[in-house]
Amino acid sequence: MTRTAIRYHERVNIVDPRIESYLDRVTPARPAIVEEMERLAERRHFPIVGPLVGRLLYVLTRSLGARHVLECGSGFGYSAWWFARAIPQGGRVVLTEASAENCDLARDFLGRDNLLEKVTIHTANALDVIERVNGEFDIVFCDIDKRDYPRIYPFLRTKLRPGGLFICDNMLWFGKVAGPDEDDDTRGVRRLTQLLYDDTGFVTTILPLRDGVALSYRLG
Repeated sequence: MTRTAIRYHERVNIVDPRIESYLDRVTPARPAIVEEMERLAERRHFPIVGPLVGRLLYVLTRSLGARHVLECGSGFGYSAWWFARAIPQGGRVVLTEASAENCDLARDFLGRDNLLEKVTIHTANALDVIERVNGEFDIVFCDIDKRDYPRIYPFLRTKLRPGGLFICDNMLWFGKVAGPDEDDDTRGVRRLTQLLYDDTGFVTTILPLRDGVALSYRLG
């Protein structure tokens, strides 16, 4: 089968399943609270970044010396756990999540791991919160509905400090970005990708980890 004959409406494994299986095997066990969140995500078929990307978030946060993180689309707090564990005391992770149930779950999970003092949880759409939240952030993390991805872009210069990092999940979107798919979510991912690469104020790269993670460093 030629590359052009691939049926791109089907999900594509970005990473060879054998490699991903190997990475899963060698990745250290997570604390019990994190594995509980992973089991909940599996039962509910709820998308989370998973431990491979979670550890990447932790490493990036520690490497940057980040103290202030804004999450756009927090679910029930899985990615926030990795950020909250990485920032120092006195730092803050701002969670945004439209589902009240998910916010309650996030409070429970993060509270049981003594991380609530490091987080602020907004039960609201991320795009509403980002307009009114004060201050600049060291990291802005995006995992909202993919069709809304381009709407985050105008806020990056006002909310992300120079030298800060914009991180966006699902930027290869099950391989759909490489095919002819023109649904709203695929268009949203493609559009944000182009905006970031065209912006001379950012240096952007996309890591083919899980479903693709974009890293955009804001220049001074």
